[in-house]
Amino acid sequence: MDADSFFVVALMCGSAACALIGLLVFAGLGRNRRSVRTLDHALDQRAASAAAARAATPASNERKDPKVSDETDKSRLTSLDRIVQTLSRTAARWLDTPLGKIVVADEDRRLLERCGFLDNTARARFFAARIGCSVVLPLIMVIWRSGEPRVALWMSGALATGFMLPKWLIRRRAKARQRAVVGELPMFVDLLRLLQGVGLSLDQTLQVMISDFATVLPVLSTELALAHRQFNTGRTREQSLNRLSTSYENDDLTAVMRLVIQVDKHGGAVQEPLRQFGDRLRESRRATLRERIGALTVKMTGVMVVTLLPALLIITAGPGFIAVFHSLSTLHK
Repeated sequence: MDADSFFVVALMCGSAACALIGLLVFAGLGRNRRSVRTLDHALDQRAASAAAARAATPASNERKDPKVSDETDKSRLTSLDRIVQTLSRTAARWLDTPLGKIVVADEDRRLLERCGFLDNTARARFFAARIGCSVVLPLIMVIWRSGEPRVALWMSGALATGFMLPKWLIRRRAKARQRAVVGELPMFVDLLRLLQGVGLSLDQTLQVMISDFATVLPVLSTELALAHRQFNTGRTREQSLNRLSTSYENDDLTAVMRLVIQVDKHGGAVQEPLRQFGDRLRESRRATLRERIGALTVKMTGVMVVTLLPALLIITAGPGFIAVFHSLSTLHK
């Protein structure tokens, strides 16, 4: 075995080991994320209903006793579970290292927040995804293009593609959520004006939107639920709505959140400002639709030229060409 073959085999073994570590980290992060969601759901139920909280006091006390729960969990852990938990904690700690700040930069953190992934587990999962793809894709290229003289070039391209692939997917999801927010904002303003007009408080209004209009406002209801949860844990209304007003880079959403914060602080009638704001949003949406229709008309011109012009030429100029060919054939005879 020459030096090049030995290097390729060693690289394949290292890539397989890194891929196995990445799979174990993903399994542990998924388990931790499910436990965090369960705990958040329990805390929401406890904050929403005092009676349910009093009824669930024994269960909550058992949950609050970390020593007993940790001892029970440790007694049930297998060796694989210990490895998964260790790798999960290691991946979470890597986020604060220089490598973690390079792999998960500030722009990536903002994209994750825009996609609704706010906890440290999501950042660790994104970190593991970038590292795992950077290892797996070059390994596939080594296996697929082994023996070719440009295998190093293929590996470099696969490494760059694997490193950027998770970010491309996250950016695509973030753009989709931005477009969804633009579409949901007029409905949100109208619902806010309607619920405020019937006499509900701001807290009741947001709660109704979260619970009853989640299908109509899928993105904004999720963001409002998160802001409402932060408000229940002790943050002010301004602090809880700050991320929603800035993360989507939408000036109209920022203005609406600023109005909501002002109403929470000082009170006052908001029906007329919200009506004017809703009318302006609808006019802006009509203008955007006109622009899209104009662009679509220009695109359809090319389609009509490609598809209809040959048929029109055959129908209109066909008899003339046939007559010319017939005359030329007669003269030739």
